[in-house]
Amino acid sequence: MKQAPNIYMDYAAATPLDPKILNKMLPYFSDNYYNPSATYLSAQAVAQDIAEARNKIAKGLGVKPVEIIFTAGGTEANNLAIKGVMERFPEAQVITSNIEHESVLRSAEKYSYSQVRVASDGRLSTANLEKELTDKTVLVSIILANNEIGTIQSIRKISALIEKIGQAREKSGNNMPLYLHTDASQAPLFLDLHFSRLGVDMMTLNGGKIYGPKQSGLLVVKTGIVLYPLIDGGGQERQLRSGTENVPAIIGLSEAIISAQKHHKSESLRLTKLRDWFITELSREIPDALINGSLKYRLPNNINITIPGTDNERIMMELDELGIQCAVGSACSASNDQPSHVLEAIGLTDEGAQSSLRFSLGRTTTKQDINYVIKSLKKICSKKYI
Repeated sequence: MKQAPNIYMDYAAATPLDPKILNKMLPYFSDNYYNPSATYLSAQAVAQDIAEARNKIAKGLGVKPVEIIFTAGGTEANNLAIKGVMERFPEAQVITSNIEHESVLRSAEKYSYSQVRVASDGRLSTANLEKELTDKTVLVSIILANNEIGTIQSIRKISALIEKIGQAREKSGNNMPLYLHTDASQAPLFLDLHFSRLGVDMMTLNGGKIYGPKQSGLLVVKTGIVLYPLIDGGGQERQLRSGTENVPAIIGLSEAIISAQKHHKSESLRLTKLRDWFITELSREIPDALINGSLKYRLPNNINITIPGTDNERIMMELDELGIQCAVGSACSASNDQPSHVLEAIGLTDEGAQSSLRFSLGRTTTKQDINYVIKSLKKICSKKYI
């Protein structure tokens, strides 16, 4: 019996740890295991290694080392950004789009909260955002690149709007600050994340999406922004994230971010060609398949599709039996039986959302893999499960 191939197409959910990054991390599990807060020389050497990792990331992102707060992943960083601001301004308002990651939505809904609807391609209109802004808005959180449909937002245009509103406030005597946060967890492998060029005040990154270790992440916080801490204790990370530092994760995260930003242009070019090949072949072999999200402003590795009249979970399971791993939505909400809020936000019905699949490409993806996936999809969908 011929063994099924192993074709992984869920890189948006998790990336494998780069072996080179793992080698950088290994000494901190064994030889350099010391608590960085201890005062003896071995521990202080580890503390210096953390400082060097922080400096390396800061240089790569164009920020100050003190502006980097290490966290246990993107979810915690998003929580710190939203709650850290809103706990200081509990009577103020936070605004998000309606396609944000669950960690942003669930955090924001605890406060005075407004959502901006995106268009059918997942793009946010600055005009619509401006309509939602009030004199009490203190924070706007907009995802840079959506994890489900791959749509990329014009964060620089949104930033320009926020800056304009902020300047108008100052002139009118309104002392309420106005901050812009972006969840950029899906972006480092493909987009330029230089902080000043983006024009944001806070930015979330996640190591588990960029060939770094899971449960590693950070929040960049612009100098001058004071956050309320989520975790109290020993005062690590400028007293914003108490607890003994996860040194291997920090070392791995720094290597992953630098590698991602170094190679983002070449990797974007390679995967854009593969993504477009996937879409072309899909359209030829399964003409009724629909692409969700913007075709123009889209992550190079994302293909989110709807095949009308099919059951996405059944297709996913049959693909899995054929050695193909893909997703029916965000991995973070996979246990939720409700249709994707992102697909609903761009206008899909419940039936349409439940006929949708996400394929996300990565370092190991080849044209041969894509051809096999399309062939398998065509075979499965010819049965038209309903």
